[in-house]
Amino acid sequence: MTYLDEILKSRRDTRHFTTDEVPDTVIQKALQAGHWAPSVGLTDATKYYLIKSDEIKKAVKELFLDYDTKAANQTDSAQQKEDYKALKLEAIQEAPLGLVICYDRSVLNDFSIGTVGSNEAIKFSSVCAAQNIWLSLTEQGYSMGWISILNYYHFKQLLGLPEHIEPLGYFCVGKPATDYDNQPMLQQLNWKQKSKAPFVEEILVPVNYPESLRVTKQTHTESRSIKDALQHKIDHKTKPLGSLGILEKLAQQIGELFQTLEPKIIQPNIVVFAADHGIAVHGVSAYPQDVTRQMVTNFLEGGAAINVFCKQNNIKLSIVDAGVNYDFPPNADLTTTKIAKGTQSFLHGPAMSASELRLCFSKGAAVVNAIAKTGSNCIGFGEMGIGNTSTASVLMSIITNIPLQDCVGLGTGVSDEKLIQKQKILQAAIANYSGTEELEEKLAYFGGFEIIQMASGMLAAHENNMLILVDGFICSVAFLIAHQKNPEISKNAVFCHCSAEQAHVKLLDYLGVQPVLQLGLRLGEGTGCAIAFPIIQSAIAFLNEMASFEIAGVNNK
Repeated sequence: MTYLDEILKSRRDTRHFTTDEVPDTVIQKALQAGHWAPSVGLTDATKYYLIKSDEIKKAVKELFLDYDTKAANQTDSAQQKEDYKALKLEAIQEAPLGLVICYDRSVLNDFSIGTVGSNEAIKFSSVCAAQNIWLSLTEQGYSMGWISILNYYHFKQLLGLPEHIEPLGYFCVGKPATDYDNQPMLQQLNWKQKSKAPFVEEILVPVNYPESLRVTKQTHTESRSIKDALQHKIDHKTKPLGSLGILEKLAQQIGELFQTLEPKIIQPNIVVFAADHGIAVHGVSAYPQDVTRQMVTNFLEGGAAINVFCKQNNIKLSIVDAGVNYDFPPNADLTTTKIAKGTQSFLHGPAMSASELRLCFSKGAAVVNAIAKTGSNCIGFGEMGIGNTSTASVLMSIITNIPLQDCVGLGTGVSDEKLIQKQKILQAAIANYSGTEELEEKLAYFGGFEIIQMASGMLAAHENNMLILVDGFICSVAFLIAHQKNPEISKNAVFCHCSAEQAHVKLLDYLGVQPVLQLGLRLGEGTGCAIAFPIIQSAIAFLNEMASFEIAGVNNK
């Protein structure tokens, strides 16, 4: 075994340290080793911060303890909880030196010629640097322990790190007080055994893009008898013909969809897909991009409008991270389908790659298929993403051929001056497109992760014969994409409202659909679905429970 092999084998995640100080020469040599690590595009994205202050260490320890308590409460049994609490998972205050290893997302704004930026790649470069530092410390007789059980948002606030600096965690550095019997601590304590050899498998053939996503199967067959029977049942309720207006159309649609004279909505679920958009860096929104992350946190904490309305109407709410520019805690009540930390700006290049587009279609469908397996037959779609009205406006224009100026609105509330600037930026982006007229290529170039995943989810909902509730402008653009792939999806869809976005009414007219409500909403989040839901329930209630002329003994002449 070579000397390098010995170093690799003896490297440990250390949680027990002596009180010996770490000499400057030791840490500088280790940090130089980190600097020698691979750096994608030679971006030098890795940044290091040293922590010697007892006050800061104490504050970081408190952050750890808060999250560690949550982790302990997620164990499967009382015994497992006690076993977990008995583990020593950190040495924040005991270690003589703290090290925060970060990656700098701002380097993506100044990449090398011919290099395409990637949030994940610069993050992985910093992980390589952390490993180099670990190995250098080990070779010098010192060690390091990685603390990741933290609320990273609060951690960044505590350290005063800029928005574009993202920490990998807090690293305890010092001279190890034990060698853990030359094995990982969890293995030494019989908590878990490390496999003796790595998993290796050769992949022999490529996996093709699923055929089911290329062409959506036509599973719906119109039954003339159920259609006529529903119309007869509606017409013979104790009311003048057509007097319940849109409720009668909803009752007919839902009865035909579920192929029954007594339809019921089971386990309704609204899914909010969230993602960031590269186009937002050009000032097309009234709010900074970080608001996406802030609002997702608000959803998770139950404080947003959609939380209130779902609770009011007994609707399950699911939040999906389709591509938010943030790493949410692993124990958050969040479905993760993250493709990347936001799309690239489509002003001068594609928002996403063809493979990322395929992932969007795959992951969006998987979210809805999982919900359908719970027995739900009704799903609403909502979204959150600073800059997504710009993305939706461009998609609407290039798909419908409606002039861009008729597709661009105020979004989150930009000023008239910013609206003109927004139109110019989006017009320039369309002018810069030199691709084909193929829908997939346009979707990859201008699309948003949450919009494409919603479109895919809607197609999956159609496949599962679910009632689809469509929210406002952005969700309607997602439906437009789904409709391009399978026009039969219209049978499943209820358009819950017409938003205050000037383009929405034009899009609804293009699709030939009538919204349930017109309340001047422009919030997104699926709020229109939740607010319209009681009206949809009313349509089902009158169909199922209202007396007919014959039963009530009322003359219908």
